[in-house]
Amino acid sequence: MVSNTQITPGMVISLKGELYRVDSSIKVTAKGPAFIKTKLRNLISDDVLEKNFKPNQVVDEVFLQERDLQYMYLENKDYLFLDIGSLDSILIAPNVIGKKMHFLKEGVQVKATFYGETVFSVELPQFLEIMVSKTEESKEKITVSNATKVATLETGAKIQVPLFVEVGDIVKVDTTTGEYIQRI
Repeated sequence: MVSNTQITPGMVISLKGELYRVDSSIKVTAKGPAFIKTKLRNLISDDVLEKNFKPNQVVDEVFLQERDLQYMYLENKDYLFLDIGSLDSILIAPNVIGKKMHFLKEGVQVKATFYGETVFSVELPQFLEIMVSKTEESKEKITVSNATKVATLETGAKIQVPLFVEVGDIVKVDTTTGEYIQRI
């Protein structure tokens, strides 16, 4: 429990059974009593909520836990991970993984954020080395030196790569932007 004056950006609080990360908090002193104006981001739905807290209002602060997981495989519609610390199997729903699924391959280690036994987010390493499984030849006449083509990676992701990249090559990919970095 913390008072409203201790609400700071980055902290996680619980309101009506839902978890929110504080995006911003501003103390407002106008006519009448002062209050704290906040922008809160729901950890599950990613919706933003604006909420004002009255003076001396108490808020429940929540502490999230970060654990290292290793991706195993897709089981039905969920993703199966191994908790490296406890060796427990953990199923994570597709909505938590989101677009990161395009870069998941067996053995990739991720950082997962937990509250109790519920996973709220999964963070991939910034760079991964993934094999090219298919390339599409450019249909237009190439007249520039930085021409690219579409490559399908072993994970199913499609990225733009230079023309010299071929099937079977290992490429380094930035998982945050989905961009080709270099051929390994």
